[in-house]
Amino acid sequence: MLMKYQLDCRQLRYFVAVARHLNFRKAADSLFITQPGLSRQIKQLEAGLGTVLFERSSRVVQLTQAGKFLLEEAQQLFLQMEQLEQNIRLLGAGLKGEFRIGFVGSAMQQVIPKFLLAIDSHFKEVRVSLKEMSISDQVKALQNNQIDLAYVRLSKPPENMALETVFEDTFSVVLPEQHAMNLESFRHIGQLKNEKFIMFSSDYSPLYYDKIMSICKDRGFEPQISHKSVHAQTIFKLVEAGLGVSIVPSALQYGYNLKVKFLPLHNIRQKARLGVMWRKDNKNLLLEHLLPHALSS
Repeated sequence: MLMKYQLDCRQLRYFVAVARHLNFRKAADSLFITQPGLSRQIKQLEAGLGTVLFERSSRVVQLTQAGKFLLEEAQQLFLQMEQLEQNIRLLGAGLKGEFRIGFVGSAMQQVIPKFLLAIDSHFKEVRVSLKEMSISDQVKALQNNQIDLAYVRLSKPPENMALETVFEDTFSVVLPEQHAMNLESFRHIGQLKNEKFIMFSSDYSPLYYDKIMSICKDRGFEPQISHKSVHAQTIFKLVEAGLGVSIVPSALQYGYNLKVKFLPLHNIRQKARLGVMWRKDNKNLLLEHLLPHALSS
């Protein structure tokens, strides 16, 4: 008959430290305990669980399959504990704490600054952390409770998430400043079918990438893609250098001081929609209070 073992939070923290460093001495130093004491605690944890968590040799420490599983679960547990502690403080001392936002670069042009101003006006005790991320990374971060809100370009949300459009934009062509095409002579994207195109990577936003391709397809050609990037600044620098042209959401033309020009694409069916996405079961109490401001920014 298996004896029930009660996991010790301290031992779990010791385990995570060793799993991250894969070195008992470095882990012990980070925990401010002795190496023999740390080794003893890990052995007790392994004995209690009835399985080996680390494969040890004179030179290498590696996680076993059981160790890898425990590391993933322990990290999620500690994230949940941090969220629990924050929510208790929120309830006990009013609205204060950390709110984590992931975003695509174009969201910083107009939408996010308005949201941050609203937070600063109504929730002065709230700390906001911002991280520019690809769409796929934001989805993963939401799933793992690493961010509370995501600014994405998606047509529909994954399961257990909600998505609301907060900004609808047009598209513009980006050309080198010295390019012969101008507002007077530009009529449609088909005029640039022989140019090389510099695109946002499909990994960054598959929906956006497909929309750009469809804009060209509607004019009967497939663009010759010479470079891809996940950053607008990089794309604009490549265009400035004469390495190609690009198509971006029109809002991205603001805030860059580069030798490029933007020509709006008129009479196209595609729109660049920016949405706010969040987990329906998010435990951060701040979300309930901040979400209305995000949706109205």
